[in-house]
Order: sequence, then C-alpha cells, then structure tokens
Amino acid sequence: MSETVAAQLDVLKVEALACTACRLSEGRTHVVFGDGSPDADVIIVGEAPGRREDEQGVPFVGPSGKLLDRLLGEIGLERTDVYIANVVKCRPPGNRDPRPDEIEACKGYLREQLRLIDPKVVVTLGNFSSKLLLKTETGITRLRGTAYEWWGRHLVPTFHPAAALRGSAQVLEDMRYDFGLIRDAIDGNLASQDDPEPATTPVSDPDPEQLGLFGR
Repeated sequence: MSETVAAQLDVLKVEALACTACRLSEGRTHVVFGDGSPDADVIIVGEAPGRREDEQGVPFVGPSGKLLDRLLGEIGLERTDVYIANVVKCRPPGNRDPRPDEIEACKGYLREQLRLIDPKVVVTLGNFSSKLLLKTETGITRLRGTAYEWWGRHLVPTFHPAAALRGSAQVLEDMRYDFGLIRDAIDGNLASQDDPEPATTPVSDPDPEQLGLFGR
C-alpha cells in the first residue's frame, strides 16, 4: 500500500514542480512539495515555505525545523515518521500570507496529500493554516489545547515553532501540551471533545475528494 501511495505522491510532486498556476511560481527557487512518510499517522501543515525552505526545497528547515524535530522526539516520533506540507508550495514574497487566489490555485495538492496518506491526525502550525482548515476567525491562542474532530480524523492546532523561538517559555510548554494531544490521538486515548466554537462540523461519511478544505 505504501509503495502505491509513494508512487502517487511522486506523480503529484512532478506535477507541482512544473506548476505555474499562480504568481508565486514567478519568484520561487524551489517548489516545496512536502516531505516524509507515505504511511504517516500524522500530517503537519504549515502556511508556506520561508527563505530557507525555498532555497532547499524541503519544508521546515533551520531553527523552526529543529524545534519541530525536538517536539516530535518528545512524543516518540521522528521526522521520518510524519509527513510535513504547507498550504501553498511556493514562497510568497517577503513571507507574506498567501492570497486567496494563490490558495485556490494550490489547494488541490494539499487535499491530495491528505487523501492519499489518510492520516489519523492533522496538525496545523500557527494562525494561518489553523484558521484556514478549521474555517474560523478565532486565533491560535484560543484554538490550541484541543483536538478537534475533523472529517473523520482529529485536527490539533498549535503555535508555529517560530513563535516559541521568539516568544516566552510558556509558548513552548503550550506546544508540548498540544503535542501530547497528538500522541493521544495516534494511540486512541483522547477523551470525547466538543465541536469547536468556530466552524468544524464532523461528518459521518466525509467525501475524500473534498476533506473540508477551503470550501466546496
């Protein structure tokens, strides 16, 4: 099964590497498609590549990536156990937020990554990806700390590692709590959670072609 998924991801990656569907393709050095295991129980979703990621073509390198690796290690996971992707695959100029038309042009890649890998847990890092996938205007400080039911799986929002690097020790401790929820979700040890105040509605029979991403 994993070989089939890996082959399908490779085909999707080749398509992404040649993509010119939005303006972000004009300034990129590399398409940052994604990285990790096709058998992953966890997909981690960031916003967009930064400068280092654009240079290397790999998501979450540099200090943020090292902290992410450390937090994964604390719950018994390595980077090779998970799959890491971003909402958009090319770096926005000046690390600005992706624009709606850029998200629209790129959303099929993330949706297919989620569909093919079919993880138990989706982890969103920071405000942008958390608000987008949960369809809410509620900020990450209020969203985090809960594992939400999301299209037949769990979604755990937490701070972006960069926030912990530049913030207080409490941000890092909050992230450690959230990563504990990830471990519990993988192991099936989560207590029943209420739906979030914002916007996700669990569905009993989700459409795998949609996965709730960015509207229908």
